[in-house]
Amino acid sequence: MQIHALGLDDFGEEEYALIGIHTALEDYKLAYLLNKNLNTRFSKSIKDLEFEIERINASFSLYNFSSEEYSFEWFLIENSFKRENQLASNELLLSTETKTYLIPEKKKVDFFLKISGEGVFNFVENTVQKINNIEQVVTSYSIDKNTLKSKDFLIF
Repeated sequence: MQIHALGLDDFGEEEYALIGIHTALEDYKLAYLLNKNLNTRFSKSIKDLEFEIERINASFSLYNFSSEEYSFEWFLIENSFKRENQLASNELLLSTETKTYLIPEKKKVDFFLKISGEGVFNFVENTVQKINNIEQVVTSYSIDKNTLKSKDFLIF
């Protein structure tokens, strides 16, 4: 009987490019503007990205688009989740807000644009330029996924 062992190198790492977007826009407004300027058709996913991070259930908004022209899969992912905590103290109702990040080492990034597929890296520079031309976007830039400690949260 022949035995075959699989090593970690036998599983290919997903090829994707990552763009960080800084904006004060709501998720649906950003998706609309990206559709308008990038000729995409982002739509809200049926389910958001849900994780338990530091004993807090966090839900991150997710939009997706499949491009048949380039064989790319696009994802617009919110980087932060806000949860309101209410405390009752001596007849007062105190409220605090807890913010949880999908990628904590990139707290200033409001949204990530993940583009999956073969040969996406040549396509990213042009996409970043188009996103930066959107008036309501402060800035966007390519992010090297290998520098992220929390990049596993982007695998879905």
